[in-house]
Amino acid sequence: MARTVKKVVESPHFVIRAVECADDHARWSAPETAADAQIILVRQGRFRVDCQGRRVTADPTTGYLHRPGEEIRFAHPAGGDVCTSVTFLGEALTAGLEAARTPAVRTDARLELAHRLLLRTGAEDPDGAAAEAVLNLLRLALRTQPGDTPTPGREELAERAREAILADGQGGAGLVALARLLGTSPSHLSRTFRHHVGMSVSRYRNRVRISRALTRIDQGETDLAALAVGLGFSDQAHLTRVMRGELGHTPSRVRALLASGAASPAGPAEPDAR
Repeated sequence: MARTVKKVVESPHFVIRAVECADDHARWSAPETAADAQIILVRQGRFRVDCQGRRVTADPTTGYLHRPGEEIRFAHPAGGDVCTSVTFLGEALTAGLEAARTPAVRTDARLELAHRLLLRTGAEDPDGAAAEAVLNLLRLALRTQPGDTPTPGREELAERAREAILADGQGGAGLVALARLLGTSPSHLSRTFRHHVGMSVSRYRNRVRISRALTRIDQGETDLAALAVGLGFSDQAHLTRVMRGELGHTPSRVRALLASGAASPAGPAEPDAR
């Protein structure tokens, strides 16, 4: 596996690494195990994870837990990826990990911003601000897990819908067009997607768009109007409304936070019935 790993922060209780993987293969890799608990968060790209038979599509909306001793495999049918690995040394910060029902970690926009800010600020104070940020990340990651109860439709249909949305540069088509593409009814797709992914199709589309907006702003994008149109929003005001709803901040505020590296409050987002 072609992988580049850079250590960002190291403390007695955790290590944060930036990981870039250049693999491009659909086959599963050989199993790997970890000596310590890890949370993996994706910044760019997507790939498949098989954790002892539990499969997850990892992308900027969904990370995963890797507990000590568990065997895990990877497949990269869509190319490489850029991730952040948070490895917890010992048990000081890992209370609650053993109770997680699934390896999937839903990554909302607030968690993604906290994650990006952590990469910028962590090295400056690994035993202070970085430790607090890691604890906040862990709390957010475990706050809401996708359900693993039986559902009315196949998980494969939900995964195909996610892939179609992720493959579209503007965040994917609406529910009706997506259902037509996948050969199913909008109502069946809506129920199946919500059960397996934990949110509606429209919410997921917006989550993907906001993730892409965060990436562009993090890379220095300043033309918010062009950014909005390029991501499929009707205009800058539309982008602002959706980002404020998902993240609690406007694009201008996010740009200022990322430019300054300031810590950001990352409390839970309000439920959205969209």
